[in-house]
Amino acid sequence: MLFQARSAAALPPNSPSEQRSRRLTNQTAAERPKGRLAALSFWDVAVKKSELTQERVRELLRYDPRTGKFRWRVRKRSNHNPGDIAGCRVRSDFWCIHIDGRRYQAHQLAWLYMKGAWGRPVIDHRDGNSLNNRWWNLRLTTRSNNAANRRRLRSNTSGFKGVAFNRQRGNWKAQITKEGRRYYLGSYATAEEAHVAYVAKARELFGEFARTK
Repeated sequence: MLFQARSAAALPPNSPSEQRSRRLTNQTAAERPKGRLAALSFWDVAVKKSELTQERVRELLRYDPRTGKFRWRVRKRSNHNPGDIAGCRVRSDFWCIHIDGRRYQAHQLAWLYMKGAWGRPVIDHRDGNSLNNRWWNLRLTTRSNNAANRRRLRSNTSGFKGVAFNRQRGNWKAQITKEGRRYYLGSYATAEEAHVAYVAKARELFGEFARTK
């Protein structure tokens, strides 16, 4: 209550300050979006305004489909000249390029550059090399197919994708996952036998996306 009294005292009725405040309030209400635009939040509008376009990418970069490399068309920094390779390797997984204060994966930029749209849901690298952004090596797919095309994890100690040692039973088990569903493919005396079962199921579930090594 004390705060309200002080605020009222600071802005007496019909004072110039109060009138100016009222005008600003009315102006804001008059300019507020109506209809379908009213459903857009401030952040929605901000994202749409800052969304990267094919025109902007082609203005700044030149993409070579044969090599998968991007080169700057313009001078970005004192050490970045037209013709220089754009971007850098990030965490040994992807090649990334900074544009207008944001970092983008190069394979997504290649898709936007060539197709005029983002690669959704994901872009898969056919040869499993996420740094190879040649146009022939990129294809749209699902997250599940993309996961199927990944190489054997480094944490895998069996030496075979989809195979793990069962310590309780003393044998090798094979399993595979698709779209959140895990398929148990049985237990085997050797890792090689378990891997044969994995390869057969992987090709059945994922077809051309099945990477078995």
